[in-house]
Amino acid sequence: MALHESHYVFLVVLAVHVLTLAVFAGTTLMIDLRLLGVAMARAPVSEIAATLLPWSVAGFVVMLVTGSLLFYAAPVLRYENLFFRAKMTALVLALVNAWACHRAIARRIPPWDGDAVPPRHVRLAGGVSIVLWAFVITTGRLIPYQQYWF
Repeated sequence: MALHESHYVFLVVLAVHVLTLAVFAGTTLMIDLRLLGVAMARAPVSEIAATLLPWSVAGFVVMLVTGSLLFYAAPVLRYENLFFRAKMTALVLALVNAWACHRAIARRIPPWDGDAVPPRHVRLAGGVSIVLWAFVITTGRLIPYQQYWF
């Protein structure tokens, strides 16, 4: 009730959600740019992932908790929102992509770990990740504006 009826509690939860989104998106983007071979080409992928992945995971966990609270504040309105549904679909796809990529890299240090430009399938995973997370963020920002679009 406090979350649903309090203007300030909702805004604090929303602010934490957006701030942790910045942490998550920033660290994930750096990892994905390395997977694309565009940035930090001299650093091994395993080193970049080991350094940034804990920050990405922490940001994602806090985002998940605050996002769940935001959903819980008005579940029917959120569930009926087309942008929310698109966001959740893209979120699942992005998580599957991240899981598959992490699983392939984390099992062992791949032979291309130190290469400036990783193999095509790794670059594809990094590119797909960037596109999906950008879509998740964009549709998340559009959730409050569905009434203007539809």
